[in-house]
Amino acid sequence: MNMWQSKMTGIVDAHVHMGAIATEDHILDINRAIGVKRTALVSIQDPTHGSGLPQSLYMKARHPEAFYVFAGLNHGEKLSDGRVRTPSLVSQLDGFVAMGCDGIKMIEGKPTSRQVMDIPVTDAYFADYWARVEELGFPIVWHVNDPEEFWNPKLLPAWAQKQGWGYGPSDVTKEQLYAEVDEVLARHPQLRIVFAHFYFLSADLTRAARFFDAHPTAHFDLTPGVEMLFNMSRDPAATREFFIKYADRIVFGTDIASRNTVAEAVFRAGIVYRWLESEDTFRIPEGADFLLGQPEDGIIHGLSLPDDVLARIYHGNIARLAGEQPRPLDIGRAIGECTRIGAIAQGMSNTPAEDTEAVRVARKLEALA
Repeated sequence: MNMWQSKMTGIVDAHVHMGAIATEDHILDINRAIGVKRTALVSIQDPTHGSGLPQSLYMKARHPEAFYVFAGLNHGEKLSDGRVRTPSLVSQLDGFVAMGCDGIKMIEGKPTSRQVMDIPVTDAYFADYWARVEELGFPIVWHVNDPEEFWNPKLLPAWAQKQGWGYGPSDVTKEQLYAEVDEVLARHPQLRIVFAHFYFLSADLTRAARFFDAHPTAHFDLTPGVEMLFNMSRDPAATREFFIKYADRIVFGTDIASRNTVAEAVFRAGIVYRWLESEDTFRIPEGADFLLGQPEDGIIHGLSLPDDVLARIYHGNIARLAGEQPRPLDIGRAIGECTRIGAIAQGMSNTPAEDTEAVRVARKLEALA
């Protein structure tokens, strides 16, 4: 069965990317098609174009009960060598909280981000920020690392190479990125973090278990890359045991983006539903998006998890971290934030602020205020 639907209700997709506000109806269609009650929009800021966060704020304003917003940091000042000014990371964080965001999205840990801004998360630049996040207990969805084959030219998939996701001797290593996270967590052990894509430990559940045991406030999400489902299907009994033991630490997510077609989104969510809920043995269906791989890449073995485990994975854990319902948005603060983001984009790109997605969103929000 390719068009698998979950038997569970109240599902929260805790990892979705929102594109332009013109895709508003499309993302709502996707949510209906895959059967989710709420969505967490993980909002990576693009300071040059003034996009990422504003669109998510727009969706939260328009559909306050349907969307959580995890706000990305704006590093425009660092990236422009001081040509533009941005608030400190602590000030940004406090602004997100006051505005009504539900958490933070971090991409600072993906090797491509390190290529753009080569500042370790252990650097003094982040020090006050980590302390403040821990103090507030504000949750983070954090992308750290990539699949191990991305560092091996012989194993690098062609599609990943086209995306620029192949890494060499000049790039940060996978173990260095893990070591930096360990250092951050040693300094701030109460950080409430959901590591995206199972922290790229799907091939080593023993290491994943050690990580969970060492860091009791850490979680993994199930956003599938091409490797995750195949890795954890090599020993489905061990995977099932892991999921039951750590049921309070695993969060459902799809990594669907509003650029996906409805059919692609249904395939993507349905593959994860089927893997978690059934005893089936199956392959990636034809028609799934390329990031999931090809049908010939491998076999997926269903885990047939108990309903109480599914309930925690599908909604209980993210509700505990981010709240049973999304926080209300302060539209006035959101307008100010979008206006500021547009001004930063203008300073970095010489694009008129009025032509940025940020200011377009600000105008839309003004009509809602």
